[in-house]
Amino acid sequence: MIIDKIKKRETVNVKNKKSNIDIPIGKWIKCENCKEIIYKEAIRENLNICPNCGKYFRMHIGKRLELIIDEGTYKKFNLKIETTNPLNLEDYPKKLKSLREKTGLEEAVACGTGNINGEKVVICIMDSGFLMGSMGVVVGEKITYAIEKAIEQKLPLIIFSVSGGARMQEGIISLMQMAKTTAALTKLDEAGLLYISVLTDPTYGGVTASFASLGDIILAEPKAMIGFAGPRVIQQTIGKELPEGFQTAEFLLEHGFIDKIVERKDLKNTIYKLIQFHKGGKKNG
Repeated sequence: MIIDKIKKRETVNVKNKKSNIDIPIGKWIKCENCKEIIYKEAIRENLNICPNCGKYFRMHIGKRLELIIDEGTYKKFNLKIETTNPLNLEDYPKKLKSLREKTGLEEAVACGTGNINGEKVVICIMDSGFLMGSMGVVVGEKITYAIEKAIEQKLPLIIFSVSGGARMQEGIISLMQMAKTTAALTKLDEAGLLYISVLTDPTYGGVTASFASLGDIILAEPKAMIGFAGPRVIQQTIGKELPEGFQTAEFLLEHGFIDKIVERKDLKNTIYKLIQFHKGGKKNG
């Protein structure tokens, strides 16, 4: 038979004998912007920014905490709540288990208290690596709990958003988190407490339409994509060409949707200074 004539391909160890270079799998990444192949460690050492073109890569919760919160001061809120499966989807629990093992995260957001240059805050950080930072019941509950703790302890609230929106695997219950988080932020505002929202790439859907857009001050990282529906959906719906740079942080700053674009290296000190201004104290540095 012809199948007997097909030779099995041997596994080849790709190595340049002259230069003795061996590229290990998983240690290199291609930048979608400049198309360069870059050593992952070089990106990590550069705050998850491409050292060649300056493109911002997404950041794991742990790395973001290292960047923003003073070392040794972060204390996570230990909420004992489990993600449910309201639509009884067969693969949803399996997907959650796989993501927890892969990312080391319990859910798409981590919330707790910590210090920023000595100033105690309540902080929530979302992670795109966990179902694209989608907001389900647990995410909504954790953020609401964090807001209530900020009110109770009279602390500033900082939320770093990155999300594709409400979690479709939890149906209408995920959409209810928009109302819940918004109501909690109303109480925070009535208490006269500061809320700084930081939008990172991408921030979309029900997250943008709720707590991410309600900050007293809204900051964004450079080139972050921010909106409700994606540009392609909008263009198909209205049947018109969209302006250049539509939904980028720069476009939204120009049109008054956000207050300031801040480079990643400057975020900690910028947030600290805003807290100082709100307290009526003198800024340092």
